[in-house]
Amino acid sequence: MSEQKLSDNERLKRESNFLRGTIVEDLNDRITGGFTADNFQLIRFHGMYQQDDRDIRAERAKQKLEPLHNVMLRARMPGGVITPKQWLAIDKFAEEHSLYGSIRLTTRQTFQFHGVLKPDIKLMHQTLNKIGIDSIATAGDVNRNVLCTTNPVESELHQQAYDWAKKISEHLLPKTRAYAEIWLDGEKLESTDEEPILGSTYLPRKFKTTVVIPPQNDVDVHANDLNFVAIAEEGQLVGFNVLVGGGLAMTHGDKSTYPRKADDFGFVPLDKTLDVAAAVVTTQRDWGNRSNRKNAKTKYTLDRVGVDVFKAEVEKRAGLTFSPSRPYEFTERGDRIGWVEGIDGNHHLTLFIENGRLLDFPGKPLKTGAAEIAKIHKGDFRMTANQNLIVAGVPASDKDKIEKIARDHGLIDDGVSEQRKNAMACVSLPTCPLAMAEAERFLPEFVTDIEQLLEKHGLSKDDNIILRVTGCPNGCGRAMLAEVGLVGKAPGRYNLHLGGNRNGTRIPKMYRENITVEQILSELDCLVGRWAKERQAGEDFGDFTIRVGVIEPVRVSKRDFYA
Repeated sequence: MSEQKLSDNERLKRESNFLRGTIVEDLNDRITGGFTADNFQLIRFHGMYQQDDRDIRAERAKQKLEPLHNVMLRARMPGGVITPKQWLAIDKFAEEHSLYGSIRLTTRQTFQFHGVLKPDIKLMHQTLNKIGIDSIATAGDVNRNVLCTTNPVESELHQQAYDWAKKISEHLLPKTRAYAEIWLDGEKLESTDEEPILGSTYLPRKFKTTVVIPPQNDVDVHANDLNFVAIAEEGQLVGFNVLVGGGLAMTHGDKSTYPRKADDFGFVPLDKTLDVAAAVVTTQRDWGNRSNRKNAKTKYTLDRVGVDVFKAEVEKRAGLTFSPSRPYEFTERGDRIGWVEGIDGNHHLTLFIENGRLLDFPGKPLKTGAAEIAKIHKGDFRMTANQNLIVAGVPASDKDKIEKIARDHGLIDDGVSEQRKNAMACVSLPTCPLAMAEAERFLPEFVTDIEQLLEKHGLSKDDNIILRVTGCPNGCGRAMLAEVGLVGKAPGRYNLHLGGNRNGTRIPKMYRENITVEQILSELDCLVGRWAKERQAGEDFGDFTIRVGVIEPVRVSKRDFYA
């Protein structure tokens, strides 16, 4: 690796003065609404992406105007837990200072602001800081927001797992004071920045971590670099199985890139959790590809050096030997929409939020409804990795009041199908600069089409397909862990992938490339018809496509995905 030319991102990080760059100078430049040169990339380490509204880009160009530059901010919320007070503050900021007025719940179990203009960026960070939230390391070549299974029923176990998600997040955070200096007017000190875990040039590429409580795989462990699978005995957390090397992103036309499942390294006791987290991160830091960013993720490092070699290095750095993995099984990954009662007697209401977009739609003032609940709720909210919202810790005396608010504002709709609940999309157009095709705006109508296919072929209301759509191959909507995954190729055209399974442990394979929506529906019409007639008892759609030979299973991604 040392003989190869480093990617320009490595120069950028090296010269950034621990992620400061000249962001302050750009922030004060009112001639442009955007960030220039290296700062365009550096603000990602501070949790922001520069975007513009692509729907109006051409019209602004005709008017001799630059694109309507703005930023999307992604908050750092380990485990997705947020208080009602915090919720009301982010609701107010979204209403008053974003172009779209919405809060978006993401597949990374946090919220995003979209459409914040440069004059309001500093105010945004300071507003969040006042309520105990930041956006440090939610983007860029660092460990991102740590996910945790949202399991409000087993309250004690969830609390233990959630506490570890927070500890892991804090342990792996950048130590530079750049964030506080730039956004919070922190004191500028001369020279003592150190990054003992991430290093002075940070990681070769983004890094994602989860804490998951079986049997719920709601965080999709195989989409992440590092996963801690909770092992409990008599309801108490005793340690974790450690899974390393998952990831879903790829590049169209580049067969050196592929989605990959994580490998199970073995079991570790609780007191070794942070040591193992640091060891995996530092091994990837030192061994990852810093020349070709398309091959820089942990999954490629494992395939290049070998899983056993990588694992041995982690053991050496952590000062332990992995024990054999403890038994566990994933059986579910969707959220339990509606009310459930926890073992502590409190009640929890999971609200289905299509595409995670909280906005006041005509006849469905969802954002207002969530705020009204926050005004009276005594527990907390939990954002899920499936883009839904849990009103957690509701005493029995408050159930009726909260349900009434939810129903009055369209947050509860008994007519939502199981198929719609099991569909997900990334943001894509008009704001994502990487988008090749629609996703969020496309999904609702497409789900209606799939519902009609299921009904046409006589399937029951409980029959559904794990369906996911991404506007490009970067994987934000986790289409590469779906039974039917659509990956954007061009406007109105997608690659159709089949053969994933319901519990998220098998990667789907491309079935048809670069086809129109009409062609996709035609293919699925035929396949759903066959599934209805030929499936075995209780057989899910993804398993059916494998069993009858519609598609070959992906067992080893590097070997099978393009075969």
